Amino acid sequence: MTLRIDISGLPSERVRFAASPLAELTAMLHVLAEPGHHPQFADWAEDVWAGLRPELAERLREAEFLWRSSQADFLIPARPRPTLAEELDDVDRIDDETYVTAALVTTCGSNRVHFAGASPLTDTAARERALDVAQARGALQEAFAERLLADPATVRARVRDTLEECAGAFFDGAWAGVAVQLATDLRLKNELLRRQGVGAALASVSGAVTLAPDGDCIIVDKVQDKATAARGAGVTFIPSVFGRPHLVAVHAPRWHPVVQYPVAEPGPTEPVSLETVTLRLEALAHPIRLRLLRTLARGPHTTAELAHFWELSPPEVSRHLAVLRRAGLLTARRHGRYVRYTLNLPDLAALGTDLLSAVLR
Repeated sequence: MTLRIDISGLPSERVRFAASPLAELTAMLHVLAEPGHHPQFADWAEDVWAGLRPELAERLREAEFLWRSSQADFLIPARPRPTLAEELDDVDRIDDETYVTAALVTTCGSNRVHFAGASPLTDTAARERALDVAQARGALQEAFAERLLADPATVRARVRDTLEECAGAFFDGAWAGVAVQLATDLRLKNELLRRQGVGAALASVSGAVTLAPDGDCIIVDKVQDKATAARGAGVTFIPSVFGRPHLVAVHAPRWHPVVQYPVAEPGPTEPVSLETVTLRLEALAHPIRLRLLRTLARGPHTTAELAHFWELSPPEVSRHLAVLRRAGLLTARRHGRYVRYTLNLPDLAALGTDLLSAVLR
């Protein structure tokens, strides 16, 4: 089961990686609604609930269908902005029909209600279908759907006001704490994208995200078979700390494709041995090997290409590459008659940001 995002003819710069305050707030709200999904944030969620004003807590429960089981598409922006306020302004620019339809699909269960192009604001059958499904899911869902259909402007303003109140209540403090992690992840992803291409950047996102062999399609492992296309606006990848371990994808018609992916846990799951660290430090201690790494950071190269670039003999380059491979800093892949070497950026990054910056400069 996959989501296929058609990127044929799309310039590489239209595959973008960027942080979104609104998407991260949405991930936090999901944690608050479903703390069992995120045991690593259980203490945080408990502290937030304990500190919320009763009115805000009630508002969050009232609208939690926008982020509990799945996230409403307008809460995962295709064009992330620097601030939450700017992203909420963009949401305000969405017309009522698009907003209400997206909210109802989420409220009613994304795989249980389909409007087939009909607007639930103007089409009686679509409206009744939405209310029937919302009723089946519970009184709170039904009440929210009824209010949304009766007076979308008031509900939209109330949802925005609720999200703005979250900023002062808990989001601003949490955002300051995760911003460094997101920035570090984005730097790595954008360097991979710039130096090694879309495939390498996607491989670093998740094992569930790959580039098709022909390079025309991004394949995301999801629970349903779906397809969408990245046209002029491209496709956006948004890192998330609080979204871990979920991989969220926006793919509905009329929405630009967006994938919110979990940032890897700080540090490896299995501690790297002292022997491995020693091998890597020794491998990096030679100036020629550092030069080779800087070249490989720009993309895969063969031994002959590296020898020509640095005016070295192929046997000398081979010896240095062997040291780097034993240290786990390179990957070798055969392409026909040639073996091309690729830098393992995540393992290099784990040794320290100053070293990574020096190699990638």
